[in-house]
Amino acid sequence: MKNLVALSVGTAGLLAAAVSMAQAPAQPATPAPSGAQAPAIPPSWAQGRKPDQEAANLSPHPPGLTALPEKEIPVDKLKVPAGFHVSVYASGAPNARSMTFGKTGVLFVGSRFPGNVYAIVDKGDHREVKTIAKGMYRSNGVAYKDGTLYVAELSRIIKYENIEANLDNPPAYKVVYDNLPKDEAHGWKFMKLGPDGWLYFQIGAPGNIVMPPYTHATINRVNPDTGVLEVVARGVRNSVGMDFHPANHQLWFTNNGRDWVSDDMPNDTLNHVTKANMNFGYPFCHQGNLLDDEFGKGRTCDEFDKPAYNLGPHVAALGMRFYTGKQFPAEYRNNIFIAEHGSWNRTKKVGYNVSRVVLDAKGNVTKYEPFVTGWLQGEEFWGRPADVQVAPDGSLLVSDDVAGAIFKVSYKK
Repeated sequence: MKNLVALSVGTAGLLAAAVSMAQAPAQPATPAPSGAQAPAIPPSWAQGRKPDQEAANLSPHPPGLTALPEKEIPVDKLKVPAGFHVSVYASGAPNARSMTFGKTGVLFVGSRFPGNVYAIVDKGDHREVKTIAKGMYRSNGVAYKDGTLYVAELSRIIKYENIEANLDNPPAYKVVYDNLPKDEAHGWKFMKLGPDGWLYFQIGAPGNIVMPPYTHATINRVNPDTGVLEVVARGVRNSVGMDFHPANHQLWFTNNGRDWVSDDMPNDTLNHVTKANMNFGYPFCHQGNLLDDEFGKGRTCDEFDKPAYNLGPHVAALGMRFYTGKQFPAEYRNNIFIAEHGSWNRTKKVGYNVSRVVLDAKGNVTKYEPFVTGWLQGEEFWGRPADVQVAPDGSLLVSDDVAGAIFKVSYKK
């Protein structure tokens, strides 16, 4: 598709070789002097933490591994603008994350930790949650094309053909691409089918703030028919949400900023791919204007491409979609909705909502505001939005990986 910005090219073989080198065992370090104890290696999320920040006792929140019974989901706490209404679309999907619809209206949902993939089927008077795959490894990303469900695990992408006709007895999967890095840190994938028929996904940085291998901190695409892999953009710490503008088909994506700078820096960002070979700055520059105190030495942020908008510090911007439905008022058409999973690396929590971004005709952000709030009550949260998806009827679905539920936002005058 001629208006699709598609990007810096690398062959599958070249990237596969680079991945192999990146995953090769490290050479033994020089032994410490006799009697000396080597310093402990911090977990990836603690990389970059300063000694004076340890007292804050901040660490990532435990994942949601169960699902609240529907009668215990406090949906009445969720607040939306006048005219909108929130209800429970489906419950009983532990760690519900990325979503995609099939041709017949089945909603497919990935999960990060249980290793499950769900199919949510509308039965008229209720919606049934079927677990169609178990025991997968970080099966976060899902995409659908021509009757086939694609699932992105940590280090590979697989597919289930003719899936909607076989929900009760899914066929054996086939491998699309299986030579992706195996790093746990930011290794889970978001996946989106592009208008060119390729599958787009990220390979996150293998730590909070590190010099990534050539293969990492990238947005990539793979041809599901040939297995050819290409790099789309670089300098992206970790994107867990992306979509294509309905009019010009250009790629937009969210990005999670690094931790352990301060409560108020850096911002998570919304980014826009407008040309080939774009580099958004990680690990040298954050939020478009903040040089890293270690990797930014001798550099300038002017070397790199700027984000389209800074979304706020540590909000954990994940899934995003352009609104393409017709149920909402006309001013919502082609707006961006973003699921903000919520902060952990901040002494006062922020995020835990769905935000709305309005663009003008040139792609500039003219408004950024909360759209669904209420998962955070004071400093306690009962759920965390992970992805958004426009439903066939024009409503907006929101997955919650702590409540294990899917919410439906609908509009009626």
